[in-house]
Amino acid sequence: MPIETCAQRMVRKLHTVKPMDSLRHAREIMETNRVNQLPVVIGGKVVGIVTDRDLRDATPSVFETSQRTSGHAAPAPDLDALRVKDVMTENVLTLGPSASLADAARLMRRERIGAIPIVDGDRLVGLVARSDVLDAFVAMTEPH
Repeated sequence: MPIETCAQRMVRKLHTVKPMDSLRHAREIMETNRVNQLPVVIGGKVVGIVTDRDLRDATPSVFETSQRTSGHAAPAPDLDALRVKDVMTENVLTLGPSASLADAARLMRRERIGAIPIVDGDRLVGLVARSDVLDAFVAMTEPH
């Protein structure tokens, strides 16, 4: 069985954000489209990535906001005021479309990340997520 490339499994219809977008906007995109990672782009070039974990870490839970500090509840952060650039990872690991899916899987496992932006030159062309690798694995195990 031939080794699949990232180009064969990557998602091409991407949801992205810009560095100055609000965290509320990023969260809405993630929730609406059921994605956990958003590449951060400027003019088609990847400048970062923001994950659902980044958003959770930037905003306290209900339990944290209910704890009292000096007799007052801690104010919830303003998701409209906070920007993607404030929480995104800037040094993004990327692969090219011709990289093998096995290389993508190894990189995700080694670096403990859930997705890898796929770039052609410096332009974002797709994204390989953990679920894409799992789909490829399942396809390999099914009889043809």
